[in-house]
Amino acid sequence: MTGKVAVITGGSRGIGAGLVAAYRKQGWGVVASARAIEPSQDADLVTIAADITERATAERIVDAALRRFSRIDTLVNNAGVLISKPFTDYTAADYAAVVGVNLTGFFWLTQRAVDEMASRYGGHVVNIMATAAESANSGTPAVLAALTNGALAAATRSLAAEYASYGVRVNAVSPGIIQTPAYSPESRDDLADRLSPLGRPGRAGDVVDGVLFLESLSHITGEILHIEDGQIAGH
Repeated sequence: MTGKVAVITGGSRGIGAGLVAAYRKQGWGVVASARAIEPSQDADLVTIAADITERATAERIVDAALRRFSRIDTLVNNAGVLISKPFTDYTAADYAAVVGVNLTGFFWLTQRAVDEMASRYGGHVVNIMATAAESANSGTPAVLAALTNGALAAATRSLAAEYASYGVRVNAVSPGIIQTPAYSPESRDDLADRLSPLGRPGRAGDVVDGVLFLESLSHITGEILHIEDGQIAGH
């Protein structure tokens, strides 16, 4: 154990599961949350099955981290929801789901974690965003993603400035199209019109590497690291 502790939301699969494994491999204690996540047999991995949209979940996660490890060094806000629909087709349920996870969950958990970090003069918050929100595409309408990710980008920079004097860094990683079970190699042709210069989707491991890169450089704060195939450059 390094003595350091990471809290990771959306930690049950995909990028989140990769982050959990990567931090544990580096000897960090980890508290991982998701709506559905299996109990852990690893004494230095605590899992919390709960709904991140509920304020009480933030309390549960932070309390579990402090009870088991007595500190939080890094929070990775990885949980996110992306619903792509024409603007006029979004429902109240769609709005509640996207805003609840992407903003409400981020807000309450980050508030509690930053309060703990600032009291010890040191910590790191990494927000996982979506490049799709920054590169408008008529074939992939995503106003709710743009709305919530735009807010996360602004919050990342604002918190970085506000808490720099407390030793707390705040950064973000903005992935493009990432190959997941939903985007298997067999379905790659379906993505052809959305892929840009590199012509291939990224891997979950690319995003994990990006988070660890920001973790390793203690002088970076307020940065939004894009991990994508040139979507931004192509606009």
